[in-house]
Amino acid sequence: MTDPLQDPRFFQDPYPVYARLRDTAPVQRVPTGSDGRYSFLVTGYAEARAAFADPRLSKDTARFFAGRPSRRDLHPAVSRTMLASDPPRHTRLRRLVSKAFTTGSVERLRPYIQSVTDGLLDEWTPGGQADLVAGLAAPLPVTVICRLLGVPEADRPAVSAWSDELFAAGEPDRIDAASHALAEYLTALIAAKRRAPDGSLLHDLVLARDGEDRLGEDELLSLAVLLLVAGHETTTNFIGNAALALLQDPGSLARLLDEPETFDGALDELLRFDSPVGIATFRYSTEALTLGGTTIPAGVPVLISPGAANRDPARFVGPDGLDLGRDAGAHLAFGHGIHRCVGAPLARAEGEIALRTLFTRFPRLRLAVPAQEPDRRRTRLMRGLRSLPVTW
Repeated sequence: MTDPLQDPRFFQDPYPVYARLRDTAPVQRVPTGSDGRYSFLVTGYAEARAAFADPRLSKDTARFFAGRPSRRDLHPAVSRTMLASDPPRHTRLRRLVSKAFTTGSVERLRPYIQSVTDGLLDEWTPGGQADLVAGLAAPLPVTVICRLLGVPEADRPAVSAWSDELFAAGEPDRIDAASHALAEYLTALIAAKRRAPDGSLLHDLVLARDGEDRLGEDELLSLAVLLLVAGHETTTNFIGNAALALLQDPGSLARLLDEPETFDGALDELLRFDSPVGIATFRYSTEALTLGGTTIPAGVPVLISPGAANRDPARFVGPDGLDLGRDAGAHLAFGHGIHRCVGAPLARAEGEIALRTLFTRFPRLRLAVPAQEPDRRRTRLMRGLRSLPVTW
């Protein structure tokens, strides 16, 4: 059996592949690579939800790969983030950053998010054409997270480029180089925050490092990397995917504009319908376990697919259709359990403001490319667009 996720059609539309796999078994062994390695892929909703919360599935990548030969040169600040750890380390690190992403904290950011959105859309000339990704979906979240962290405006294009390079699927040398460039930049930025405090989230973490919260220097750097990358990559995908879904379904878009009070629920359905994360970050079994009727031995990678789980007909009726009236609040686009995306409130706010403003200001917005041919990112981890030409 070949790796089913290497099908050339997978990146354009993974859902038929997910459906075939799920119909065979919601949890199954799949080959990864060409050297006999394998993982267990979770495509069923109930099984994915259970797997996200199962402490027998560890995220401690350093422990898993210890002593294993590797040709990679990924910077430790990228490979050993909070996402790649288990309690109690994960609990301690998450506590240090979670206060910045509470509902209240995000609510105070909304005027700034709105002003950035308005500024970006002001550049869209009447009767023109734009790339929705480059003109809105990408710059909005990166601008917001850079402001939170205190990244100078002049440095933001380079930071965004390094972050994008980290997802250059199939090009490990580019990924490794970008990891070192980003880590070196943030090391210098941390030093600058020590010299000149500015009240940013990164400065708050510097205080935690130099105070009594037991935050190591390597942990400080890894948190900075994680917040910067995770703080905008998934949101960019969310905005692009959601805009595309609405443009491909004029009836749903018209309903949303006619009933703006339904926007919050619509966000959940848009997240479910085309999740910004296709395959969740690395986990492995610390002991043998049974999931979805499948026995998983100890010490093997387990891949959980939110994208597949959110299209499981056992949980969502007619899952391949967009239904903005659906109660989709139980979607797994942000994960589940202790590793659920800490920045989910910020992502929702950015998505809501971006989409509401976009379609209110440009009610005649339409695709400038065939609906079936959007330019997709070629990575299994992220489900997103590289570009989306639109006109109005």
